[in-house]
Amino acid sequence: MRLVFMGTPDFSVPVLEALVAAGHEIACVYSQPPRPAGRGKKDRPSPVQARAEALGLPVRHPVSLRSEEALADFAGLEAEVAVVVAYGLILPQAILYAPTRGCLNIHASLLPRWRGAAPIHRAIMAGDAQTGVCIMQMEAGLDTGPVLARETVDIGPEETTAQLHDRLSALGAVCIVDTLARLDQLEAVPQTEDSVIYAAKIDKAEAQVDWEQPAEDVDRLIRGLSPFPGAWTLLGDTRVKLLGSRISEASGVPGTVRLNPLRVVCGTGAVELTQVQRAGKAAQSAADFLNGSAIEDGTLFKGRN
Repeated sequence: MRLVFMGTPDFSVPVLEALVAAGHEIACVYSQPPRPAGRGKKDRPSPVQARAEALGLPVRHPVSLRSEEALADFAGLEAEVAVVVAYGLILPQAILYAPTRGCLNIHASLLPRWRGAAPIHRAIMAGDAQTGVCIMQMEAGLDTGPVLARETVDIGPEETTAQLHDRLSALGAVCIVDTLARLDQLEAVPQTEDSVIYAAKIDKAEAQVDWEQPAEDVDRLIRGLSPFPGAWTLLGDTRVKLLGSRISEASGVPGTVRLNPLRVVCGTGAVELTQVQRAGKAAQSAADFLNGSAIEDGTLFKGRN
């Protein structure tokens, strides 16, 4: 099948690779323009652009798709389907209708739950037992289109956004290849509007831990925001990111540290920290963090005021 692929971050790369491996003709790859990155702030291509170029595929990275030139260039590709996954630009109506069989989006949630920007983070932060991927026929609304296929996975009790991200990326790659192979047989099922929940973009103001909250909520926050932006607390005046945790038990004032293993008292219960990152340092295990710190039993982490 002749395809256009539209994606930008690491999440999209396994999908592109799977489409190529399945023998589809990739007429062009669209990705966000290179952005300044690293210490030198030199323009760096997106993960999708870098992988596409390594595969010898043509790449375009327009700033917008709304100009007459951009629309004409896209239509000129004469694609049957555009596969879209975490592209990062809103597609104008003319783009949606240009491929003869439309645009298919891979969305990392069980639609209509968690439409929007941060479905993986929000699923973990909400304590969902399951999530998955949907293959959606795109239309003008935000993740509102009918669903052609869906696959469900359980969320592990200690799973972080980074870990779930990788699982869903691989699952989406398998699912889109299967969907394209069976496109003539699949029914597009409209979403039920009464079950819609939006996955708002993560605000960094959410990331500071409030140790007065129940351990279940603190644990979900830590895992849901790992690795980015990273839930954080203060040890004295030093910011410490908390990147891994599990539910535990300990007593004391909320924010109190208990050792062996490293636990922090919450409003009810406690969390055991498994991976942390001191400001300006690399992430490390809780055991290594304790070995390099003067933390004693009873030390207080400062939470949100």
